[in-house]
Amino acid sequence: MKALILAAGRGTRIRSIHGERPKCLISFEGEAILDHQINGLFAAGIREIGIVVGYESEQIVRHVETRYREYLHRFCFLHNPKFETTNNIYSLWVARDWLQGEAFMCLNADVLCEPDILVPAAGATAAISMIVDPEWRDETMKVIIRAGRVVKMSKTISRPEFSGTYIGITTFSTGAQQEFFRSLDRLVAEGRVNEFFNVAVQELADNGMTVGFTSTAGLSWAEIDDPADLAFAREHVFPKLTYAAAA
Repeated sequence: MKALILAAGRGTRIRSIHGERPKCLISFEGEAILDHQINGLFAAGIREIGIVVGYESEQIVRHVETRYREYLHRFCFLHNPKFETTNNIYSLWVARDWLQGEAFMCLNADVLCEPDILVPAAGATAAISMIVDPEWRDETMKVIIRAGRVVKMSKTISRPEFSGTYIGITTFSTGAQQEFFRSLDRLVAEGRVNEFFNVAVQELADNGMTVGFTSTAGLSWAEIDDPADLAFAREHVFPKLTYAAAA
């Protein structure tokens, strides 16, 4: 399995804290969000990591080259040339050739989580699988689950109908790729480049593809969009992130 980190965005809602740095390079006690993602993926047994870059891409490349010099053969940098005018659907679309033919885990670059959350996700057997927290979180995408499948995903799902909160990490099997990439191709061709890639996942679920899920199981995570999210992460998530050495 490969991993793809979507790190092309500008992160304007938290610019007052990170300035002219990519959001994924915000750090806590010397470790950036990106470092925690990379170390968590290594700990989950994932050895090949693609990073889609755009805004201040040189900073991200330089950071990885400096911090992971002996593991650089495991990284691939992919550039989203339209990062200023597109959403994560386009970042995933530009990586489709690199991903072709192998299962992969896709992460938004602003997500922190304890590494044990990633392990069951890496072993998921559904065609597509989303990591879900059974607890409600404001201002995040929610899911509705029926008969063990995710049947709807949206930020507009209300508290009475929601089944869980999507944490921004999804895995895709090789068997799902052809249909998923075909949906991405069509959406991009139609100009729907400001969507989340979950629009394509929803289409596949509507057409009968199994979209499963794994649970955070009470472990800590945060999606860092604004200063309040970062304050939450510094208190409740960063201190719990420890990893075995990469191998």
